[in-house]
Amino acid sequence: MASDAVEIEAGGRTVRVSSPTRVIYEETELSPEVTKLMVAQYYVAVEDGLLRALRNRPVALERWPKGVREGMEMSTRADSHGDAFYQKRMMRGAPSYVESTRVLFPSGRPADELCVTEVAVAAWAAHMGAITFHPWPTRRADNDRPDELRIDLDPFGSATFADAVRVADVARELFAELGVRAFAKTSGKRGVHVYARIEPRWTFTDVRHAAIAFARALEGRTEGVTTKWWKEERGDNVFVDFNQNCRDRTIASAYSLRPAPGATVSMPVTWDELRGVTDPCDFTLHTVPARLAADGDAWAEIDDVHHSLEPLLELWAADPTEMPYPPEYPKMPGEPKRVQPSKAKKG
Repeated sequence: MASDAVEIEAGGRTVRVSSPTRVIYEETELSPEVTKLMVAQYYVAVEDGLLRALRNRPVALERWPKGVREGMEMSTRADSHGDAFYQKRMMRGAPSYVESTRVLFPSGRPADELCVTEVAVAAWAAHMGAITFHPWPTRRADNDRPDELRIDLDPFGSATFADAVRVADVARELFAELGVRAFAKTSGKRGVHVYARIEPRWTFTDVRHAAIAFARALEGRTEGVTTKWWKEERGDNVFVDFNQNCRDRTIASAYSLRPAPGATVSMPVTWDELRGVTDPCDFTLHTVPARLAADGDAWAEIDDVHHSLEPLLELWAADPTEMPYPPEYPKMPGEPKRVQPSKAKKG
């Protein structure tokens, strides 16, 4: 009901938030409950860092309208009856200040997707039940040429967050040798994300090939790293998910909340800070705004230099062996058979 709504100030605009007392994250032993209003207020509070990650990018929204509860599941292509879902197309009835941008999906179909141009857009998205922002690695001036390379380090099996931190530091060294300044953030769960800004000159295919080449170089430099796409082959290693650089594949943005108990945050950190993080769940809606206000954004300089992709493409040229694409992709040029090894052997 309209009478249940409240209004908040967001970057000079007034944003209406309905059902403000709805509990989105339940209380835990270490964290108080989080309401829908608190989610919207959080995104206003982290405006500086959030907009550095999202501004002028197409953004898919991860919406949990019923809140985050144990046992709740995300809708999938196979089962659309989940409790949460990804909103990839622009919603109807948005305020006039909420803009969109045209993107092409891997199928070749076009769509208009939300474009975050100011913090009021993020607050409005929270009003719509969004808790996580999944930006494309492009700006709306050219949604076919990324300006961001993303290295997703995902602990698999018995590998831990500490393992991901160690591998991330090796990735930093490798990037530095290639003349690239890289930046790190926690995933908000068990992983670590390493980002580098690049010149928006190359296609998604080029950027993916660069990521594959980097992943192979990382795998060869240190133990405990795998580039194996099939889960049955990854073992107890940190998986480098090169396919996060494909068109329409996205990662939770810096300062995004995650659907995990305690309202954890994907938190940008300096490299020195990352080495000292023992529990990424310490970064939450309750702790991050004060930290950002006191210390500033660890990624404040990320846009200072946009690097050339040529050094990584030279690595790719030395071993241009294609890897499997995500399952929703059409068959791609040069791609090996998209079937897990155990099933291929049976065939």
